[in-house]
Amino acid sequence: MVTAVTGRAGEASDAEVIQQSWQTPDSFSALYDRYANLLYGYAYQRVGQIAEDLVADVFLAAFAQRHRYDVAHSSARPWLFGILTNKIARRGRVERAHYRAYARAWQAPVTDGVDQLVAERVSAQAHRAHLAAALCRLRPGDRNVLLLVAWGQLRYEEVAQAMGIPVGTVRSRLNRARRIVRQALTDTQRTETAR
Repeated sequence: MVTAVTGRAGEASDAEVIQQSWQTPDSFSALYDRYANLLYGYAYQRVGQIAEDLVADVFLAAFAQRHRYDVAHSSARPWLFGILTNKIARRGRVERAHYRAYARAWQAPVTDGVDQLVAERVSAQAHRAHLAAALCRLRPGDRNVLLLVAWGQLRYEEVAQAMGIPVGTVRSRLNRARRIVRQALTDTQRTETAR
């Protein structure tokens, strides 16, 4: 699990960086250095090519909102993921289109003399397409919680902070999302086995 880049010897916590940026705006760039790649990886999995623009928008919004940051939270990671999740939600059609395109684009490769490695890759790729289709069908709140835990590697408490919801709601949304995705993948396996 990825943890916040805080507490290293001689390095300011995220909250301290944000406080410093109130007087010295350039110091905010330390948060970009710490989290841009992590946010980009998460955003790319969710929306594809527009991820870079979204991450830039996240840091612009975070910089503009830095005076409202609760410095009681030493890690800014949940806050940044929350901003990113809201930006993705505003472009919900892009995310759903990304998943649908991914699900449609997959085709089993034509192979002669299939060995175990090729069979495993084909199976994994097929599951990715079905997973993308299942993610597309989830309610946005359920999908956000699931992906913040699975792809963003946030703890339940961090997801609650990022989404502005109680931890109990995180747990129930995650449970519902996992159940729906698991059922979709199980149905897919049954269909493929019956062929």
